[in-house]
Amino acid sequence: MSVTCSVKLALLRDSFLSHKRCLFRILYSASSALVLEDHLFDESPKVDAELVVNFQRNSSKVKILQIKRNLFPLVARVLKSLNWKVAREIRFWNAVKLHGYSHSITSFRIIIHIFASAGMHMEVFALLRDIVEYHDNSKYDVSKLLLNLVDSPHHVERSVVVFDMLIKVLASNSLLENAVDVFLSVKGIGVEPNIRSSNFLLKCLLEANKVELVKSLFEELKNSGPSPNIYTYTIMMNLYCKGDLGLDVDISGATEILKEMWRSGLNPTVVTYSIYINGLCQVGSIDIALELIHELRSRNQPLNCYCFNAVIHGFCQRGTEYEAVKILGEMKSFGITPDVYSYSILIDAFCKKGDLEKGLDLMEEMRLYNITPSIVSYTSLIQGLCKRKLMESSMDMFYDLGASGYKYDQKVYETLINECCIHGDMDTASNLLEEMIHNNFVPTAFCCHNLIEGFCKLELLDKALQILDIMLRCGVLPDTITCNFIIDGYCRKGQLKEALMLMEELQGIGVSLNVHSYNAVINMLCKERHPESAWQLFPRMFKTNVLPGVVNYSTLMDGLTKQSKPRKALMLFTRMLKVGMTPNTVTYTILINLFCQIGKMHKAYGIFKQMMENGFNPDLISYTSLISGFCCVGDMKMAWALFQEMLRKGHLPNAITYTCLIDGFCKSNRIDLATLLFDEMKRYAVTPDVVTYTVLIAWYHRHGYIDQALDLCDEMKAKGILPDDIAHNVLGVKADAVYES
Repeated sequence: MSVTCSVKLALLRDSFLSHKRCLFRILYSASSALVLEDHLFDESPKVDAELVVNFQRNSSKVKILQIKRNLFPLVARVLKSLNWKVAREIRFWNAVKLHGYSHSITSFRIIIHIFASAGMHMEVFALLRDIVEYHDNSKYDVSKLLLNLVDSPHHVERSVVVFDMLIKVLASNSLLENAVDVFLSVKGIGVEPNIRSSNFLLKCLLEANKVELVKSLFEELKNSGPSPNIYTYTIMMNLYCKGDLGLDVDISGATEILKEMWRSGLNPTVVTYSIYINGLCQVGSIDIALELIHELRSRNQPLNCYCFNAVIHGFCQRGTEYEAVKILGEMKSFGITPDVYSYSILIDAFCKKGDLEKGLDLMEEMRLYNITPSIVSYTSLIQGLCKRKLMESSMDMFYDLGASGYKYDQKVYETLINECCIHGDMDTASNLLEEMIHNNFVPTAFCCHNLIEGFCKLELLDKALQILDIMLRCGVLPDTITCNFIIDGYCRKGQLKEALMLMEELQGIGVSLNVHSYNAVINMLCKERHPESAWQLFPRMFKTNVLPGVVNYSTLMDGLTKQSKPRKALMLFTRMLKVGMTPNTVTYTILINLFCQIGKMHKAYGIFKQMMENGFNPDLISYTSLISGFCCVGDMKMAWALFQEMLRKGHLPNAITYTCLIDGFCKSNRIDLATLLFDEMKRYAVTPDVVTYTVLIAWYHRHGYIDQALDLCDEMKAKGILPDDIAHNVLGVKADAVYES
């Protein structure tokens, strides 16, 4: 029984092989040697007698063997029919699972070569993609795949189509190094890949920013083939002209590529020229780009709107929009129809410059040429309207666009949100954000920052927190500055506990805080007369890897000074120097104030000189602090010298500076100099305040010049300055009588 079956199987096999030989010879005679190897169709284990006898008991084993024997008949069916559906009856990973790797790769190799021989390249690509994905996911060595796909070690040229497709599959699956290895290995065995697959690999390498590999592969193509064609050179032109792959535009490299093309006898296409012209414009060589366009036009070389658009954009970037309009006219005179981008570039430029009328004229011109404006064109107009503070008109245009069937993009939403925030219309801005999210746009951190800043400035902290919550739900992390607005908002409301809790939560989700984040809390604690509590924040800052900065030290020193704790302030200053922190003008001014308060003017002046020696220029506050200190100790000569020095250095005194000097001269009974300064204040339009008037009124009253005191009182009344308690005490009933009258 078994002998008969074996004979029948042998006859069927011989018949099939004979038919296959005929068909395959027609398809591709050179590949028949591999297919004719008998062992390829008989790799399954032999079924012995015991297995047949024990059929019922071992049915599962027989089933497995039957499955294993089904793969090569599949190969035969593919060979006979060239049917893609037949080939896809089993995927490679499933074939390996059922039949083992060796059997599967052999079978798929045969099917791949069958399709390659029939010119069915897409089918070859799909089968190879299956195999490559299996190798990549299974961590198999993809580099060894090449040898497994060779049709015959003695006739490797028969596999050139398969090699080309393999390079494309590897490149498209981002296995770029493997693709390069296959390219070089194929050349190493004497086969030259097709220039199309080489170009595809080159393009994928460029898109992945593998700049050095792109250049190396290009040199390989020039040196040993396949010879670069026009598309190869265009890819290289892209490399040097794009400037958006982390590289600057290399216009000299691009020019060399153009020269190489000419030397090779290749005529650059319109695409090649448009890329080169765009590169010239990016490096600011707009005039050279325009000259090239004119030269190409004179030689009847092809030009398109992209060539002109690059130059139009270049002139707009330069700020010469009307020159760009001339290029648009020139473009039309050459018979090249502008596209929506040509007009959008110009509309955007004019609207940004504030020339909304020209932008509208260009929009009308587009309609005359039957060019439908894009949402980008309208966004530029909306920005222009916002710039003119025509928010109502911009919102009308926005809603008209929606009614006309335009689909809003993210930029138009964010443009309006930002402008609403600038103009303080936070309700509209908030509504636009909700609508934007409803339309499946994810807001950017910058957009939300403007909303949070706007609400915090209006002291609507709850609204700002709602925007923060929206950001986090959308997966958008706020930046440090945005968070600082909210922390500062809490501090201004006196909610220090909430501010500290928020800071902890933000750090927990990965938001980096900085010295200014903590300074808001330190400043508020100092204002509330709790500088010691502010000092306790420093260890917390170190713990969260935020090193206290000069602003933190200065704020705390100022708080301690104002609470009459100079010793602690000086201790903090010493610690600041020990950790290597360099004081700034504010720090020095605080120290000057500190020594002035305790009457140690020689030390205050010493700090002042040290400040200048260290390269810091004293400002108005520094001078005023020192002048005030010398006036308080009665050293008017030094105060006056500092006042004159301040004027020489271009610092204009304010009301406080004048008042300190007037008070000092009054105490020295130099009313002449005091009134001289008082008149000078008026002459230089520095408005005296209630303290200035009170100082002079007190001197006149104390020395019996009641009329002059009352005159100053009348002057205060005329200027709408109400006397404070000190002025009332000085003038007593007379002042009250004056104001009642």
